[in-house]
Amino acid sequence: MTFSPAPDFTTRPTLSGSFGMSASTHWLATASAQSVLERGGNAFDAAVAGAFVLHVVEPHLNGPGGDMVGVFATAGGAPTVLMGQGPAPAAASAAAYRELGLTLVPGAGALAAAIPGAVDAWFLLLRDHGTWELADTLALAIDYARHGHPVLPRVRETIERMRPLFDEHWPTSSALWSGYDGTMPELAHTFERLAASEGDSREERIDAARAAWREGFVSRAIVDFVRTPHRHSDGGDYAGVLTADDFAGFGACYERPVTIEFRGHSIVKAGAWGQGPALLQMLGMLDGCDDIDPSSPEGVHTILEVEKLAMADREAWCGDVPDVPLDTLLSSGYLASRRLLVSDAASLEFRPGTVPGRRPFLPPLTVGTSGVGEPTVTKEGVVRGDTCHIDVIDRWGNIVSATPSGGWLQSSPAIPGLGFSLGTRLQMTWLQDGAPATLTPGRRPRTTLSPTLVVRDGIAVTALGSPGGDQQDTWQLLYLLRTMVGGYSPQQAIDAPSFHTTSFPDSFWPRQWEPGGAVVEGRLGDTVIDSLVARGHVVTRADDWSLGRLSAVGVDEHGMLWAAANPRGSQGYAAGR
Repeated sequence: MTFSPAPDFTTRPTLSGSFGMSASTHWLATASAQSVLERGGNAFDAAVAGAFVLHVVEPHLNGPGGDMVGVFATAGGAPTVLMGQGPAPAAASAAAYRELGLTLVPGAGALAAAIPGAVDAWFLLLRDHGTWELADTLALAIDYARHGHPVLPRVRETIERMRPLFDEHWPTSSALWSGYDGTMPELAHTFERLAASEGDSREERIDAARAAWREGFVSRAIVDFVRTPHRHSDGGDYAGVLTADDFAGFGACYERPVTIEFRGHSIVKAGAWGQGPALLQMLGMLDGCDDIDPSSPEGVHTILEVEKLAMADREAWCGDVPDVPLDTLLSSGYLASRRLLVSDAASLEFRPGTVPGRRPFLPPLTVGTSGVGEPTVTKEGVVRGDTCHIDVIDRWGNIVSATPSGGWLQSSPAIPGLGFSLGTRLQMTWLQDGAPATLTPGRRPRTTLSPTLVVRDGIAVTALGSPGGDQQDTWQLLYLLRTMVGGYSPQQAIDAPSFHTTSFPDSFWPRQWEPGGAVVEGRLGDTVIDSLVARGHVVTRADDWSLGRLSAVGVDEHGMLWAAANPRGSQGYAAGR
C-alpha cells in the first residue's frame, strides 16, 4: 500500500529533548505545566497545574464545574483511566424530565448538569501520583485569575454572543462577565480557599480540599443556587436537581482501560461508558482495508465509511450500563463483518451492528447540520466542540493525557461567590427508555471526552488528544494512521489536512445528524473532494485550517522525548527541553 508523503514544511517543529515535554490547547497552560517540570515536579504535578490554568484562560471551553477524563501511566507502569465524569443526580431520570414536557435534555442550564467531577479527579491524581503541595500546584492558576491574563478573542466573542441571555435571564453571569478584563477574582478566591485546606500531611491536605469541594463551601453554594429556576436552551425555566447528597456521594476514581492492537502497538482508551471504543473499532476495521491513506480519494472515503459504522455502534451499544458487549464489538470477527459493509458509494444510512441475542438501540434521527470546525455557541448557550486538552511526559517516563471540559461560561448561570458555571454533560443522554445512554440516576452520561495513550512493548510511548466533541476520536484516528502507517512525524501528522463524518446523531443538543455528511478542510484538495462528492458524500468544505486542536507528547525508540501541538487557532503550543 502506498501512502501520501508528508510535506517537508511544518508550521512548528516536533520538539525533542530528554528532560520533559508539555503540550496543550493554550500556551499559558503549556508554559505553566513545563515550569512545574523545571522546578522538580513530575508529569502529574505539571498536568494538574496546567489543567487549572486552562480553567482560567479558556473559560468558554472548560471550568471547575465540568468534567474530565484522563489516561496515564507511571514510569514503566500499566495505563490507567482517571475517571472524572460525574453521574446523573438522584433526581435526574428520563421519566422525571419527560414529565417536564422535555423530549431532550437541554443543552444549557443546570437541569443538564451531572455531578461535577473534574476538580475531584485532578485532586485525586495529585494526591496519589504527584509530589507537590496543592497550594503550590494551584498557585499559577490563582495568579492568572487574581491578576489577569491575555483574553482570547474567542472568549470575548462568546461573552458578547451570550450577553442578551445573561442580561435578561442569567443575572449572575451578567455580573461576572460584564466588563471582563482577564481577572477572575471570585474564581481566584475559590481556588485560594481550596488551597488553604489543612491537614497533617500533603495527602491529608488534599483530601481536606476534596471534602471542601464535595461537602463544604463549594457544594453548598451550588446546591443553594440551582434551586432557583432559570432559563434553559429550550426556552423553558427549570430548577436544577443537584443535591448535597449527590455531591457527597460521588468521588473520582481509577478504572481499567480498554485496548486494541494496531500495527505493533496497543491503543488505550477509557471504557465503554464513553466513546473511546469507537476509535478502537475504527482502527480494527481499517487494519484490514487496502487503502487507509487520509490524503487519497479511496483512503478518505474508506475512513469516512468506517467512522460511520463505529459511531453507529457507539449509539447502539455504549454507555454506563453493565452489559456493553465490548468483547464482541472489538473482536476480529465482528470487525471483519462490519468492514464488509464499506462499498464504493457513501452510505446515507444509520447502520449499527448486530450482537447475538441482542437488539441494538436505534436513537431518534433528526436531520440537521453539525458544526464544521472551531467551537461554536448560539445565543441560547448551545455549544459544539467546546473542550480543551493537555499532555505531559517527564524525564522519568510518567505520562498523562487528559481532556477537561464542561462548565463553560455559557453552559449555565454562574454560581455566585464561586466564579464558575456548572456543566451540561447530561445533554448526551437520551430520554427514551432502553438506550445504553438513557438518563438514569447514578449513571454517567456517555461522554465525548476521549484522550489516548499508545503503548509499545509494554511502555506508554505517546499521549494525545483533541477538543472537538464527537470528533475527538475521528481526528485522533487520522493522527494515528499518519504516524503509525504513513511514517509522519507528530507535527507533520497534526498539520496534515483533516476531515470527519457527521453522519451520526450529535451528542450535543438538539442531537441532529446529517446523513452522509462529511466535513473537510479545503486543502485536502479538489481531487479528493470531488471524488467524495461523486461517491455520494454530502460534503461541507471548511476553512483550510479549522478542524481539530490536537496535541501530543511521547518518547521515541531511542529514548528521546518529543512534543507537538496544533497550529489551528494560533492558541495551542508545545514546550520542552
